[in-house]
Amino acid sequence: MSPRHLAIVGSTASGKSALAMALATSVPGLEIVSVDSMQVYRGMDIGTAKPTPAEQSVVRHHLIDLVDPDDDYTVSRFQADCETAIAGIEARGNRALLVGGTGLYLRSITDQLEIPGQFPEVREQLDAEPDTSLLFDRLAGLDPVAASRMEPANRRRVVRALEVTLGSGRPFSSFGPGLEKYPPSSIAQFGIDIDLHLLRERIAERYTQQLDAGFLAEVEALRSRPGGISRTARQALGYSELLDHLDNGTPLDTAVATAITRTNQFARRQQRWFRRDPRIRWIPSDGADHRAALAMLTESLEDSD
Repeated sequence: MSPRHLAIVGSTASGKSALAMALATSVPGLEIVSVDSMQVYRGMDIGTAKPTPAEQSVVRHHLIDLVDPDDDYTVSRFQADCETAIAGIEARGNRALLVGGTGLYLRSITDQLEIPGQFPEVREQLDAEPDTSLLFDRLAGLDPVAASRMEPANRRRVVRALEVTLGSGRPFSSFGPGLEKYPPSSIAQFGIDIDLHLLRERIAERYTQQLDAGFLAEVEALRSRPGGISRTARQALGYSELLDHLDNGTPLDTAVATAITRTNQFARRQQRWFRRDPRIRWIPSDGADHRAALAMLTESLEDSD
């Protein structure tokens, strides 16, 4: 299968968006498709490092500002929205440049995953249990394969897997071809390979820049919305910790330090996720100098013409 579209993946703060903009402004016919589970929310701009209006005016972007923060956006909705966006891009004779770090969202497109349905009543019962470790133990008994593929403390994934297993009557791990298989794809994938020490510095620096840009005020505005913030949106890194500061009085410095720690942990999980995919070609990067990456990506586009 000759890849027609491209994807740039990697950890948060690794420089994906900057590289994508550099490529899209140097190669005609590229449209950027965000693969970020939080950039879909309107009003969540600073903390998600969303492309600016100026950047979006230069290069056409998709799957940004789709829903309000009180909406629970799901991978199945992303899959449908992304397929529609790519179809439109192809109809214009252009190519999609998928950019982001939400691994499951990307796999739903590259591998056309079978996405399980929603089971609200089951979900409500599971949400009533505050102990994530108990839920993980329950999942491990019902679907050990699914449990082995996730962090025991990742409440969102544990609850979702249990919801599907209990609601559908079949193991969560039985849906689709399975995340352990990597079939050929029409999307050529490239990953940003950045040193973890440097990434930690970039993450801390980005939080400083975001706070200077008004991140706390953004969270206050979201918090005061009549519809509030959905469970999904509330879990966004940075937002969760600043909400804890506003709601529970946690000192701002402590909340930010917690956000940095959790973001570093998340970045490592992202790297492990993407490293498992043998289809990804890795590009050494410092997150700022994109010349070598641009050369590799441009060559890939030329080869697929």
